[in-house]
Amino acid sequence: MAQQTLDISRRSATTTPSPSQCHTPEVAKLIDVSKCIGCKACQVACMEWNDTRDNIGTNHGVYDNPTDLTENSWTVMRYAEVETERGLEWLIRKDGCMHCADPGCLKACPAPGAVVQYSNGIVDFHEENCIGCGYCITGCPFNIPRLSQKDSKVYKCTLCSDRVAVGLEPACVKTCPTGAIVFGTKEDMLRHAEGRVADLKSRGFAKAGIYDPQGVGGTHVLYVLQHADRPELYSALPRDPSIGPLVQLWKGAAKPVASLALAAIGVGALVHYVTKGPNEVSDEIEKEFEDEK
Repeated sequence: MAQQTLDISRRSATTTPSPSQCHTPEVAKLIDVSKCIGCKACQVACMEWNDTRDNIGTNHGVYDNPTDLTENSWTVMRYAEVETERGLEWLIRKDGCMHCADPGCLKACPAPGAVVQYSNGIVDFHEENCIGCGYCITGCPFNIPRLSQKDSKVYKCTLCSDRVAVGLEPACVKTCPTGAIVFGTKEDMLRHAEGRVADLKSRGFAKAGIYDPQGVGGTHVLYVLQHADRPELYSALPRDPSIGPLVQLWKGAAKPVASLALAAIGVGALVHYVTKGPNEVSDEIEKEFEDEK
């Protein structure tokens, strides 16, 4: 893939427009669930490249290890045994940030520049600006960001933006032994996914399809699913994710109302000052204070 710039198109809690940006095609990572063997090489590659290490976990009788995302495990494999019309199936899904086109984390974040979106669609966290409030976690419809107990900063997958900037593919893509994870422009990935869906349908998966939910404006991590009509089979992948109503309210109607209220308070204070003048302490009260001393 050609070298890309990391021009920022959006910043959290910032109304100042971003400087002009180079034209950069949107990128996407495509995860073909039907090709995944659950080897966890992507988990290891993610930790290696980002220099993170998680605690050694405990066996809970399942293959999931760790059992959930953490501030050090930015991607995890999730395994599910489900009954379908084809019988018992083992469905494996690589979980991590979906890099939404309309990111709820960015909308919810009150810290200027803590969450950014590059012109190629990647959503990244700048921890040096993070205040540890956790609002991004509330705003994410996929429950992805994790707050570190050590430094009170929030972490998640960056889609290896540093590698992408110099023309490399993300570490998880580089290491996948079956080609289940591929990376490129979103347009190319959608075209590739359509070919994979056609192949799956020819092999009896009539409901195969692409997971690119429009409730968040589409995502820059796509799935090819054998049962696209039931995404919840894949360890509770949301059927129709969207930004929560509280975040919409906070960034929608509530913000102009709060601005108007502040403006009204300012006008009221000015009117009071003009009509009543400044508060003055009478000579009697001032003398009482001096006597008490």
